[in-house]
Amino acid sequence: MKKNIQIGTSDFKKLIEGNNYFVDKSLLIKEFLENSADIILTPRPRRFGKTLNLSMLRYFFDIRTKEETKDLFKGLKIENEKDIMKLQGEYPVIFITFKNQKHLSYDNFEDGIKMLLSNLYREHEYLLHSPKLSEFDKNDFKEVILRNPSIGLLSEGISNLMGYMNKHYGRKVMLFIDEYDVPIQEGYMRGYYNSMIVLIRNLLTAALKDNSYVEKSLITGILRVAKESIFSGLNNAEVNTIVRYSFNDKFGFTESEIEDLVNYYNEEENIEIIKQWYNGYVFGGEIIYNPWSVLNYLKNPREGFMPYWINSSSNDLIKRLLIKGDKEIKLELEELIEGKSINKEIDDTIVMAEVEDSNQNIWSFLLMSGYLKAVKTELIRGRLNCELKIPNEEVQIFYENLIIKWFQETMSNQKYEEMLANLITGDIENFSYAFEEFVINNISYFDVSGKEPEKIYHAFVLGMLISISNTHEVKSNKESGYGRYDVMIIPKDISKPGIIIEFKKINNLSKETVEQGTLEALKQIEEKKYCAEILAKEIKNIIKLAIVFKGEEIKITQGK
Repeated sequence: MKKNIQIGTSDFKKLIEGNNYFVDKSLLIKEFLENSADIILTPRPRRFGKTLNLSMLRYFFDIRTKEETKDLFKGLKIENEKDIMKLQGEYPVIFITFKNQKHLSYDNFEDGIKMLLSNLYREHEYLLHSPKLSEFDKNDFKEVILRNPSIGLLSEGISNLMGYMNKHYGRKVMLFIDEYDVPIQEGYMRGYYNSMIVLIRNLLTAALKDNSYVEKSLITGILRVAKESIFSGLNNAEVNTIVRYSFNDKFGFTESEIEDLVNYYNEEENIEIIKQWYNGYVFGGEIIYNPWSVLNYLKNPREGFMPYWINSSSNDLIKRLLIKGDKEIKLELEELIEGKSINKEIDDTIVMAEVEDSNQNIWSFLLMSGYLKAVKTELIRGRLNCELKIPNEEVQIFYENLIIKWFQETMSNQKYEEMLANLITGDIENFSYAFEEFVINNISYFDVSGKEPEKIYHAFVLGMLISISNTHEVKSNKESGYGRYDVMIIPKDISKPGIIIEFKKINNLSKETVEQGTLEALKQIEEKKYCAEILAKEIKNIIKLAIVFKGEEIKITQGK
C-alpha cells in the first residue's frame, strides 16, 4: 500500500509513526551541529517545511523523550552518521513557535505572549518538583503559568525557563524558535508595531544574547530583520537567507527529491508541468520546488494544477506593497508579468518599519517571501545584485489575480470590461466616460495623495496586460520609431484597430492648459512615429489617443 501524503502535518513524530511519505531532511541535524555558530537564523518562505524541520530537531535532541523516540530516525540518512547519533536524546530542549501570534491590538498581543509562555511552562511543569530549583524560582515559574507575570518577568520568560532546565538537568539547552517574525509583521500591519517590537526584542534578546544556558539555537521565520535590533550584538549568530549557501537544500524539495516523489506516486509523465507550476526557487544556488504545492497536487492529481501555496494565505502585506508602490514599481511589475526579468540591488536585512520606504525594500521583501526568485546573484563592491523573475505559474497567477482584484474593488467587473471593450473596438466616446470614472474611483485606491496619476495609468496598463492578453499584445514605455510611447495595443487579428495612447501630466502650477497638453501629446505621436510598429504588422486602422491630466481634470482626445 502506498504511503499517505499528509498536508500541513508539522509534527515529525506523528508523520513518521503514521504510514506517511517523508522527504528525508534528517541531515539538517548534521549541518546544524557542524555549523560553528551557536545561534543560527534561517529565514525561508512560508510553508517550506520550517516547523516540521524544527520539530525533527526537537525530537532528536530532547532528553525527556529519548526512549519513546529512539526509533524515529531508523532508516533515515542521519542514522549513518554514527557520531551524531550518539547525541540523540542528550539535551534539554525548548521548542516555541510564534506562528499563531496574530492579534488586532498590542493588548491582545501581550495576552497572546502570556498564554504562549504559560503553555510552554506547562510542558515543563515537572520543574516545580525539582529539588534543584529554589522557592524563588518556583514562585516566578507559577506566575508565568498563571499568566500573571510582570512585564519584566514576561520579557525574561524564555531565558528563565532555560535557566531552570539547566539547573535541573545540569546541561545546556537546545533552543528552537519557529516563525519569530509573525508578530513583527502583524504589529506592522495592525498599527501597534512600536509597542510590539519592544516586547519581542526583549524576549528574544534575553533568550539569545550572552545566554550561558544555550547550547545551540536554530531560529526560523520569513525575513531577517536584524536592523530592528532583535538580534543586534549577537556575535555568535549566523544568518542564512535564501541567497546564502548554508542549509540551501534543507527547506523545500530539491530536484532529486521531486524525482523520487513523482516516481513513487506514478506521476512521471507530469514532471514538466510540475516544474512549470511549482519549481523556480533558487536557494543558495540550489533549485527548489514549493513543497506545499507539490504535495497538494500529488495528493489530489485528478483536481489538476492549482495555486495551492498562494491560496494558503491572505497575502495582505504583499498586496499592500504592490498597490501603493510608485510608478516604477508598476512599470517593473509589467516586465515581470510579461515573463521578463529585472535587475535589482537586494538588501536581505529587511527593516519592517521601513519596508514601504523604498523600492529596494519592496523587491527585497518579495524575494525573501517567495514571490520572486533570483536567477542570478552577484556581489558587486559589497552590494548584492540580483536578476529577479516570477518563479513559476502559481505565483504568476497570484500577480494576475491581484491586478484583476484591484479593479474589481474600485469599479464593477462589468464596467471595467465595458471600458476595455469600448477601447479596443474604437468606441472612444464611451471609453472616455468610463475611463474618467475609473480614474476618479482609483485616485484614493492607487494614489493616496492624488498627486501621481502615473500610478493610475500604469495600473490601468497592468490591467490591460492581464484582461486582454488573449486578443491583444499590450506594450508600454517601449521603443518605437524615433522615440518612446506610453501604451501600444496591438491586436492579434489585424482587421481590428491598433491603438497608441500618449499619457501626459501637467503640473497644477503650470500655465499650460489641458488643450495645449493634448496638442503636444498628439504631435509627439506623429513626430516620433509611434505608429511604426503597428504599421509594420500590416494593421491599417490605427487609433491615436492623448490622455492628459491636470489636477482632477482629465481630457481624452482622439487624433487624426
